[in-house]
Amino acid sequence: MRGPTPSGARLAGWRIALRLARREALRRRAQTALMLVLVCLPVLAVAAAAVVWRTADVSGAEGVERRMGTAAALVYGSGTTEVLQSFDPDGATSWVGEEEHVATVTEVRQVLGADRPLLPIAREYLSYVTDRGVGDVVVTQTDLAAPLARGLFRLEGGRLPRTTGEVVVNPALARRGPGLGDTLTALRRTSDGETRTELRIVGIVESATTRDEAVAGVLPGAVGTPDAPPQWLVGGDPVSWDDVRALNAVGLLAASRQVLSDPPPASALPPEVVSDEPVDETAMTALVLVATMVLLEVVLLAGPAFAVRARAQARTLALVAAAGGTPAQARRTVLASGVVVGLLGGALGTVLGIGVGALLVPVAQRLQGTWFGPFEVPWTVLLGVAGFGLAAAVLAAVVPAYSASRNDVVAVLAGRRGEGRTSRRSPVLGLVLIGAGVVSGLVGSRASGASPALVGASALLSVVGMILLVATSVTAVGRAARRFPLALRFAARDAARHRTRTVPAVAAVGATVAGVVALGIALSSQQAADERDYDPQLAHGYAATPVGGDADPETVRGVLAQRVPGAEIDEIAGVRGAGEGTWTDLSLELDGEPLVLPTFGSLGSSFLVGTSVPAAVGLAPAEQAAAEEALAAGRLVVLGRSADLPGGRLRAVVQVTDDATQEVLDERFRDVDVTSVRSPVALPAAAGIVPPTLADELGLTTATTALVVAPTISEAAQEDLAEALATVAGAGELYVERGFVPDSAVRILQWVLAVLGGVMMLGGTLTATFLALSDARPDLATMAAVGARPRTRRRVAAAYALVVGLVGALLGAPIGFVPGLAVSRPLSRDGDGATLLAVPWPLVAVVVVGLPLLTAAAVGLCARGRLPLVARID
Repeated sequence: MRGPTPSGARLAGWRIALRLARREALRRRAQTALMLVLVCLPVLAVAAAAVVWRTADVSGAEGVERRMGTAAALVYGSGTTEVLQSFDPDGATSWVGEEEHVATVTEVRQVLGADRPLLPIAREYLSYVTDRGVGDVVVTQTDLAAPLARGLFRLEGGRLPRTTGEVVVNPALARRGPGLGDTLTALRRTSDGETRTELRIVGIVESATTRDEAVAGVLPGAVGTPDAPPQWLVGGDPVSWDDVRALNAVGLLAASRQVLSDPPPASALPPEVVSDEPVDETAMTALVLVATMVLLEVVLLAGPAFAVRARAQARTLALVAAAGGTPAQARRTVLASGVVVGLLGGALGTVLGIGVGALLVPVAQRLQGTWFGPFEVPWTVLLGVAGFGLAAAVLAAVVPAYSASRNDVVAVLAGRRGEGRTSRRSPVLGLVLIGAGVVSGLVGSRASGASPALVGASALLSVVGMILLVATSVTAVGRAARRFPLALRFAARDAARHRTRTVPAVAAVGATVAGVVALGIALSSQQAADERDYDPQLAHGYAATPVGGDADPETVRGVLAQRVPGAEIDEIAGVRGAGEGTWTDLSLELDGEPLVLPTFGSLGSSFLVGTSVPAAVGLAPAEQAAAEEALAAGRLVVLGRSADLPGGRLRAVVQVTDDATQEVLDERFRDVDVTSVRSPVALPAAAGIVPPTLADELGLTTATTALVVAPTISEAAQEDLAEALATVAGAGELYVERGFVPDSAVRILQWVLAVLGGVMMLGGTLTATFLALSDARPDLATMAAVGARPRTRRRVAAAYALVVGLVGALLGAPIGFVPGLAVSRPLSRDGDGATLLAVPWPLVAVVVVGLPLLTAAAVGLCARGRLPLVARID
């Protein structure tokens, strides 16, 4: 009788191994639950993020109703006689015609048919009167009650407009006032003046496209003729791609519901609009790097659990080996635990991730200014995520399985435990990989251009090299523990004796710390570079609003005094360049070449006029005194942060230009003495200061160009004040100098980084500690038998946590500097090639010292004090 084939034998062997693994999982429920948590958590997090991301991402088909209601297409003019477009006109577009052309409804009907229903629609930005001043609003002019417009707005209260004197607004506008039942004053500002339209608010609606922007809807003609090209919502039969091409031929663009929902093959696109978008190598490298690091982290965290599971099965596997079992069967038995835990953990994490994602969608929606799409589960992505969990669990079981197959059968059956000596080649290879990581990082961040692949490789090589050093480091700590207190000595030597369990946990902590340090350095360096490149326009805390030639400075002052009572308000005089139909410009030349000076509009003029430098410019006392001395001597003062500012004898050029023809009507030259003053505090808002006597000699017109408010104006008051100033003709935009303000996203990332790093470190340390305590029950029983106190167990538990956390953190922190330095260079490089390095030392101190001590204290307090009374051989 023939036996089973080798493949059939292997399959039968896997069936037996999986059945044994399932029974072992049910038998050791607490241990299995811990292993499931380690696999489930990353799967859950990624699955939830995928659900939120897919729901937030509105595809072309999902966004059709938001753009065109129930219409078959949205058609609008391109401004020329012929145009080419991609399937979505908001994408690639190529203007073929060279003549200007205004589209008409007749052209639309000629192409699509005379019997199609058409609904005119127009969107434009206008201003409106708020409770505090004037704000901006997006106005949609169309018949909102028409069937084709259904879906553009959702009625929340009241009703839709029935006459041109009525309007509906969204909650964002109503919060600033006016609200339901009030009168909305819409302002259309053109070069011919301002047109005011009074409209009664009859309804509150939610726009399908935006949540936080002020939006209003009116009937056509309610607020005048829009300046934007005409648009029509087209009803009737679907608009095909051939219809879209026909519309393009007469200068019309079209967003077709049919084309967006079921696009034709890419070969149907005109060659002119086919663009081969390059792959974002940085994003792809970052994605691959993050996925690899997360997989490595999960493998390292789950590794100790499988090591303990393999140790618990060691006697059974030894009996099998004594009865003739092969090493392959032992490996298969341990790997089967990884398969069982991975399948269950991946499936459970995916299901829980969908639920958590559903709970997070409303939270994420509040942080987004636009509406999410319908709730969507990316099943293909989640299948890969579940496979990710399975792969992590199987990989985590590989090393314990290999170690279990090499156990000394006699030693295991005799109850002796321990491991062989550490490999001498591993630390050498680890140092080589770390060196390769350093070289890869330096080459990848070279000044000629950063290579994301090499920068990513530096992180992987360095972390893998560190992992190869962990076993040697743990052994060294165990040998150096002879002078430690009993609990710490026991923990260090036990960690060294059971490296299969300890090394993955220490490596997981080290990899986490390395990632936190690397990303912390990258974020801090980029933020430092942003702060370096930030150019303040005023001294810190000062506010300024430019005043145009048609504005009354006293009116502007009155608004400022009313909105900021008690504030110190100063008028700034400057060169007024505009004349009656002409423009007067002042510039400086050095050796016949125009001198390029920094010009900013917050003070209304490139050149101020006066005998002193305004306090809002922010000069230091010494520079302030030098500038005032030069102005008193009749010298022009040039301000700036550069060290090589011009000075001495320069030529001043005054040009009078005709506004209509741009012809130079008059040009005057004069050599003037210039004193350069460096401003280390703030880059001034004007290129220079002209003494009044010199301004008269040059024939310059001077006037009030800005009003300055001394520190300070709150952010809430700034919004109200900006709306109030918008009611004054000629008043410019209010600017408040608050200095460099880090991006809120960067601050959130830093907090998330610290929290996630702490959670991962805590998880790795606690996992290793409690697994070690479970594995060390016979040793603790021996200690109890010889009279150890109950508090000894707590001390041993805290010592385990301290050894694992501190050794991992001390190994990981230096390794994190390798990719951190490599990433920080391209992120902080300026135009001259200079780079910055900012190390977040508080974050490094927290993860290297604070978290291990905190974890050890928490473990010591939570661990049970009663020592187990069990047999020596478990």
